[in-house]
Amino acid sequence: MTRKSGFTLVELIVVIAIVGALSALAVSAAAHARSESQAAQCISNLRQWGVALNLYCADNDGYTPRRGQGVQAVWEINRPTDWFNALPPYLGMATFNNLVQQGQEPKPGSNSLFVCPAAVSGTIGQYFLCYGMNMYLSPWIRPQPHMLQQLPNPRQLAFMSDAPGGWASTIPSSQAYSVVARHEGRANVVFVDGHAQSFDGTYLGCGIGEPKPELSDCRWQTLSEGTNQTPLP
Repeated sequence: MTRKSGFTLVELIVVIAIVGALSALAVSAAAHARSESQAAQCISNLRQWGVALNLYCADNDGYTPRRGQGVQAVWEINRPTDWFNALPPYLGMATFNNLVQQGQEPKPGSNSLFVCPAAVSGTIGQYFLCYGMNMYLSPWIRPQPHMLQQLPNPRQLAFMSDAPGGWASTIPSSQAYSVVARHEGRANVVFVDGHAQSFDGTYLGCGIGEPKPELSDCRWQTLSEGTNQTPLP
């Protein structure tokens, strides 16, 4: 007599458990790889905005573009010196206002320098801007924009970063306009000097509030260290 070979119930359960664990690891690894790819593309986008900033300043006697609205969700998009209209031509792009007028407004998932690939919808406001300029930099309440050469420590001063969408400018804050750590708990920032870097969201103060300027290598306030500013409308 011959005995038929086969898996016992216990063996089948073990095999299924191993396959399930391997599948979960594969899915997790794929998700992490996708997140890393999105973060790298976001850093690349921000670097290009940093290049555009310095080209714009060179053409405008050192003046930076305006930051657009501050604590308010963006609603006015036709001012030519707001960053989303002033900088795109330096990158071979149409202004944000023109894109809206042509029905080509960037949306989540769009292949555009305006869009972080990890950004999602569900924002407040009429328009989607998932990058925001430093809220302290060149607000409309100032008679003139800031001048690049007059800004202290440009390598440490943030120019633009991941933002929630719906706002043209941002800072780390407990308010809805705060910088967003959308890359596995990290947020990307491009500085006034043009270099870009990733930071832990807690370190930046995302959803909490910015740390004291003298304690951080990523500053938002445009005044000298130790001087406090408050967000402007």
